[in-house]
Amino acid sequence: MPYFQKHNIELYAEQTSKHGDPYCGDSFYYTSTNDYFICILADGLGSGKYAYESSSVVAEIVKEHHEKDIDTLMKMCNSSLASKRGAAVAILKVFYHSREFVYSCVGNIRFYLYSPEGKLTYPLPVTGYLSGRPQKYKTQRFSFQENSRFLIHSDGLNITGVKNILQQKRTMRDILCYIQHYVDDTADDTTYMIGSLL
Repeated sequence: MPYFQKHNIELYAEQTSKHGDPYCGDSFYYTSTNDYFICILADGLGSGKYAYESSSVVAEIVKEHHEKDIDTLMKMCNSSLASKRGAAVAILKVFYHSREFVYSCVGNIRFYLYSPEGKLTYPLPVTGYLSGRPQKYKTQRFSFQENSRFLIHSDGLNITGVKNILQQKRTMRDILCYIQHYVDDTADDTTYMIGSLL
């Protein structure tokens, strides 16, 4: 279970492949600089080797170019999938000093941000997937409060009541353990990340 704490973020990430397949069709990447945190979650269409190839190539794009803005990254990710199966892709970039985050998603990936005052922010994704064909993007910018929490997950995780799950009375590790009970590795590849913006 990857654990990450750096600058203004604490993060847990977990991933399982369908039926324990050696190739997980989901890929993710995250990093933090003095100014921002960025992560990508990509869900390759289907499962197995070709789904992994699609998702991993876009994760690599963000790893190599994370300083670029999200619109540019989404276009680069889309172009990289021209000869591959395709993938649902979500990119989150959090700016520490301005306390803003920028989010863009195409496909069936879910993102929730829960503030200490009890507000749940849930940006709606664009339907479809990235495949190299012309694609519309909906990049959204939101402000956030200190100690806000977020959950981002692929469609292998079927979970409800996210607002209650992310409440401040639970520790981050409690949240992780709770979510683990909802993972069914016979249904689909599953990836989720939970974070706290310190």
